[in-house]
Formats: sequence, C-alpha cells, structure tokens
Amino acid sequence: MKFLDEYRDADLTRKLLADLERAITREWTLMEVCGGQTHSIMKSGLDEMLPARIRLIHGPGCPVCVTPLELVDKAIALASRPEVIFASYGDMLRVPGSERDLFAVKAAGGDVRIVYSPLDALEIARANPHKTVIFFAIGFETTAPANAMAVLQAQAQGLKNFAVLVSHVTVPAAIRALMESPDVQVDGFLAAGHVCTVMGYWEYEPLAEQYKIPIVVTGFEPVDLLHGILECVRLLEAGRPEVRNAYARSVTREGNRAAQAVIARVFEMTDRAWRGIGVIPQSGYRLRDEFAAFDAERRFPDVQAIATRESPLCISGLVLQGIKKPTDCPAFAKECTPQTPLGATMVSSEGACAAYFRYRPQMKADERR
Repeated sequence: MKFLDEYRDADLTRKLLADLERAITREWTLMEVCGGQTHSIMKSGLDEMLPARIRLIHGPGCPVCVTPLELVDKAIALASRPEVIFASYGDMLRVPGSERDLFAVKAAGGDVRIVYSPLDALEIARANPHKTVIFFAIGFETTAPANAMAVLQAQAQGLKNFAVLVSHVTVPAAIRALMESPDVQVDGFLAAGHVCTVMGYWEYEPLAEQYKIPIVVTGFEPVDLLHGILECVRLLEAGRPEVRNAYARSVTREGNRAAQAVIARVFEMTDRAWRGIGVIPQSGYRLRDEFAAFDAERRFPDVQAIATRESPLCISGLVLQGIKKPTDCPAFAKECTPQTPLGATMVSSEGACAAYFRYRPQMKADERR
C-alpha cells in the first residue's frame, strides 16, 4: 500500500500531534467541511487524540445530506412514473422523503437502478429508447464535471430520452453562509481536498480576507488531516487569515481548468435549497437554457407542485451547520438509526450521524440511558 500507508504512519501521526500540542496556546474551533473527513477523523480516533483546546465541528459537506427534501420528493415522484427509469447512486435510495424513499418506490415496482457514474445512465438510455432515463445529479463541484459531460454526450448522441435531476451545490457559498450566520462560531476551516482538486483554492482567498479566517485545504488520511489542522492552528496563533494548501500532492491553486470549463459550459449559478439549512443564494448549479431538454424538472413540470414534510424530531440541519453534535439529538440511536433513518445525515456514507453511530458505540449507550 505504498503512497497510502505513509499517510497513516503512526510515528508521523504522533510527531504531528506533538507539534500541535506545542503550537496551540488557546482554544480554537475548527470545522471540517467534508463529511468524508468527518468519517476519517472518527474512524482513526483523531478527535480523541487531539489536544483538548481544539474543538472540531462538522460542516455541510455531505452531498447526500444537503440534497433538499423537495428534490428527494421530486425524485420519488419521477421514479414512480411508469415511463421513467430512475438512475441514482446507492446512498440516495435510502434518504427519507416526506413519506417514503426510493427503495420503497423500487419495492413497489418502480424501475429504480443503482449506477456508479452518469455514463452508466447514458448506457441505460441507449438500451431503452422507449423509456425516459433520469439520472439524479447530486453533489458538490467534485461530481459536476462528469455530470456535465454526460449531458454533452447525450446532446451529441441525440439521446432525447435522457435527463438529469440536478441538485448541485458549491462549497464557497456554504462557507459564506456559515460565516454570515450569528449561530455558527468557527475559527478556521478545513477545506475538502477532492473539491479543490477540481476547483483549486483561489475561490477561498476572498473569503479568508473578508471574514478574517484561515482556510486550509486538507486531505482525508490521518496524516493529511493532522497536517491540515496543524497548519490551521499555526495561522490562527499567528493571526494570519490566509488560505494554505496542505494537500499539495493532489491540489493546485488553479485546480483543473478543463473540468471548470465543462462545468461552466453546461451549468450556471442559481439559488439552491440545502436540506435543514434553507436557501443559500447563488450556491448551486442548474442547467443552462440551451440544455433545457435534458432538465427533468422542466420535462416533467408537474413535480414543481410537490409539498414536503420534514421529520419534527430530526435536527440534521443544526448538525450540518456545526451548531449541534449528532448526540445532541434526542432521536439519535433511538428512533433514528441507519436502519430507520429520520434524516439524510444518518443515511449517507459521509453523514455525521452515521459516523457517530458507527464509530462511537459508547456514545450510543450513553444516549440510551
């Protein structure tokens, strides 16, 4: 496992922890934006090894978790139509809608298929010319290039039976919304390395300057995460609100310009609703008008009138904003489990509630008392 084990090296981890202990002089609250980082932190036990003066809180960087209930309900309505084949990543099938989930639609006879890329959905469309194939295009900037390319390929190949249900959101807008909220207290951010592989980190520089807050691009292995945390603490201790790259083996300041170009070719910015958070202005992508024929919401306008109903017990919105921990929820590990989820944060492989349930069994026991 060369080039992977070195980022899980125990001796290097201990050294970074010692460097961190020497560097910190006061309490700091850091937010890891990405849900994948949350799972890695808890799986490796980093949260329990960090100096007591560092408080980690979890951000809204789980694409499944922030997909709004309205879009989930629209997906369920579309997947229930007899003329539709609905294609989605597996995580989305168990996300609860107002009344049921996509697995329930599949169990009731709907043609719902798990795919691993939008190219799989294109292949299904080619093989089923008499059906409309809808791909659930969710995610942050990481998945946007592939979804944009799928639309371009469908256009080039004349696949009139292919459409996408778009729920793309962007990280910089989320950071801005968090910093504008009076309820969120964050001293520094750990930015998601895979998003920055696509987009670079130039977009974060105006945010760091405006809000006087350090942002450090960070990877996902224990050594990556500790390196990012150490860089962020050093910036905080020095009073330097800058952007740093602690994931240089994958990320450059400019990012992948070709990927950014294909995103800009197919998508334009729009206001987006985030589940549990609300609408964040200019925080996501929608298809440009020239690709309206591939927009599932425009192709099936009757889904616009869907009414939603969120579980009154679920506090996932507060968890996604770092205001509450999963264990602060009275339903955690009781009414809400991975088998009976009330919110997307208990479903997704990147969800904070799922991470606590999986990696902190003692917390679950405490909550049951």
